[in-house]
Amino acid sequence: MKDLACRQFQDTVAEFLIRHQSILDIVSKSQESNARVNRAVVKAVTGCGCVRIKAEKKDLPPDASLADLKYLLDSHLHGELCPNCREIIEGEIGKSLFYLTALCHSLDLELDEILKREYEKISTLRIFNFT
Repeated sequence: MKDLACRQFQDTVAEFLIRHQSILDIVSKSQESNARVNRAVVKAVTGCGCVRIKAEKKDLPPDASLADLKYLLDSHLHGELCPNCREIIEGEIGKSLFYLTALCHSLDLELDEILKREYEKISTLRIFNFT
C-alpha cells in the first residue's frame, strides 16, 4: 500500500517543477539545498548559540561490542534549538526534500517505495546495516 502523504507530496512537487525540470538543474539544486541545511545547523551553533558542539576523542573499552557503541558514543550536540533556528532548519530540510522528491520524479522513482525498502533494510539488519 502506498503512503498517501508521500505520494501526494511527490505529485505536488511534480506539478510545480517548472523552472527545475532539467535533471542537471535538479541535481545541482539538491546539492545546494543540502549545503544550506548544513549551514543552518552550523549557524545555530556559531551564530545563535542555542546548541553547542562538544566533541573529543572517546576512549572505548577494548571489549566493546558493536551494540555497546550505541550507549558509549553520543552526538556531541548539547542544548536545544531555539524556535527561530528550528524554523530555519525545518525550512531548509523542506527545500532539500523538495529537490530529492523532484529527483525521484525525474527518474521515475517512487519516494514512498524507496522509504519502505530502506525501512525494511534497517529493520532487518538493525545496527549491522551501518557497519
